[in-house]
Amino acid sequence: MVTLSPIVVSRLEKAATDNGFDQLQEPEGGWLIVASTQCPMRVWLGSLSDSVFLAAFSHQNVARALSDYGTPMGGPMPKGAAGGREVPNMPTLHRLLRRAFLLSKALPNELLHTYEKQVAALPRRTDAERLVIQRVGQNLFRDGLLDLWEGRCAVTGLAVPALLRASHIKPWADCESDAERLDVYNGILLAPHLDAAFDRGFITVLDDGTIAVSDALDASAREILGLDRPLRVRGITEGHRNYLPWHRNSVFNHGSHDH
Repeated sequence: MVTLSPIVVSRLEKAATDNGFDQLQEPEGGWLIVASTQCPMRVWLGSLSDSVFLAAFSHQNVARALSDYGTPMGGPMPKGAAGGREVPNMPTLHRLLRRAFLLSKALPNELLHTYEKQVAALPRRTDAERLVIQRVGQNLFRDGLLDLWEGRCAVTGLAVPALLRASHIKPWADCESDAERLDVYNGILLAPHLDAAFDRGFITVLDDGTIAVSDALDASAREILGLDRPLRVRGITEGHRNYLPWHRNSVFNHGSHDH
């Protein structure tokens, strides 16, 4: 890693602040260190040259989810970092930091911690009070899915957030804990017609992301819904595969017409 020049430091600082990391910390061992008032993650930024940049992250689950950006960081990791990436240019660094910022707010445990803070003082004696708590969780879950899929339907790419639905794979009522209910991997961000079909079991998702359509939908219905061609959920991970079998076994309509 090279010593950061004032110009490179300035560019790295701008990349950080433009993408949610608005707190500059004391540099350490040649690394520029940034954090955020909106998420608990720390990021270490460095450079191999004027055009090759390094970013290391304190959250292992975030670092693992960034494999689409650059290459794994070689060489020694800064103290406290759980993983890092090497990227070939500044635009890619901007995209990497933005994605890391969104993931740090959305990935498992972060939503749960936020939820627990928000509902800690709320009463839950009556059904109405418990419904308020449920809505807090569902709104956080939706925000998490919007972050995870960057505001686009995971199948069609529709980028109108007001139209998108946060579809639980294992429904809220069937989850065994708040950790399951608020696990973003227990959900898929979908356009309204796909959300309805998924919720009612007319479609399900295979482990590779392929959408399977129930025989209960005839050819005309499939055509109207756009289900008459191969469709796939992008971004399926091991986390989603923990829940998808439940949907296939408990929700998917395998062909009876009594749905």
